[in-house]
Amino acid sequence: MSEFLPASLLPLLARGVAVSVGEAGLAVSVTAFAGALSALFISAVLPRADRRRVMLGLTVLAVLSDVVVAVAPNLVVVLAARLLLGVALGGFWAMATAMAANLVHPDHVGRALTVINSGVAVATVAAVPLGAWLAGVWGWRAVFLLGAGVALLALLVQAATLPHVRPAPGSGLRALGSVLRSGVVLGGLLAVLLIFSGHFAGFTYVRPAAQALSGIDAGGFAILLLVFGVANLLGTTASGPLADRAPRVGVLLFPAVLGVGMLGVLVAGHTTAGLFAAAALWGFGFGGVPTTVLSWGARTEPARLEQIGGVIVTVCNLAIAVGAFVGGVLVDQVAVSGPLLGGGVAAILGALVLTSLRARR
Repeated sequence: MSEFLPASLLPLLARGVAVSVGEAGLAVSVTAFAGALSALFISAVLPRADRRRVMLGLTVLAVLSDVVVAVAPNLVVVLAARLLLGVALGGFWAMATAMAANLVHPDHVGRALTVINSGVAVATVAAVPLGAWLAGVWGWRAVFLLGAGVALLALLVQAATLPHVRPAPGSGLRALGSVLRSGVVLGGLLAVLLIFSGHFAGFTYVRPAAQALSGIDAGGFAILLLVFGVANLLGTTASGPLADRAPRVGVLLFPAVLGVGMLGVLVAGHTTAGLFAAAALWGFGFGGVPTTVLSWGARTEPARLEQIGGVIVTVCNLAIAVGAFVGGVLVDQVAVSGPLLGGGVAAILGALVLTSLRARR
């Protein structure tokens, strides 16, 4: 929830700390940057720490981040607080696969990751409209305090339920280097980069593309995003069982459906029915991608779950920046529909690359 709040609060936050909206947007960028570094190096920086304590510590950082943003007098303090959130988010996702594998039977890791990823799907649907509404009632600072309260509740639940988990042997830089020397892993990371950058190239600029194709108004676009979000949640729910029982089907199906949905917006988006159907496909496909790629990583590097999780999350963060940049170039230099075409093709190509790789080295 805290990660997505700036999407709905950015203009209010900018006025609150007396900066431009563009400058306030750095709050999103620094979070992604810190998340990428945290995901990549947390297992190396904390090679011997009890993973329960690490997860609790990361959640404490999320609580502190929201509290500091809520009282921040200027942009510098906001950015420092969002750096803390980035560390918390990146570290959490790097540890998520390993923690899931310690809590369930090996045959149920995909379903466990689905439960975890469902939290993101719900937050994606709820955080932006909820944040916008509550900011109008309470003010933007109070919304960040609410985020801190939610994170505190998560901290208490984790403290009551998470067992002590020893780190895997060899959790330092050597293990990270071993993962990055694998040709299969590097091929998988290329596929992940194609899939996620393709998605974000199109999704970042979906509003102008949808309006240009169909003439949809602001109210209709809000409903379109709701359809996308619900389909995203359905895709998340379906991905876990498929990742456990038919993993090769999952790594092909969800990214390919994502790409087909993007191309469908381009082809059928001139009609309302076609636009909504394509958006539903797109959302369903993307909903299944996180569980699919993390489960693929767990099967590929079963002895180095923290390291493979970390590098996948790092590439995902980089892909957000790459996709938004490439999409912007396509919008400015080609056409408003260019990101949909390029992103859809990239996602399908990523699905083919990931499917062609062996599950183990």
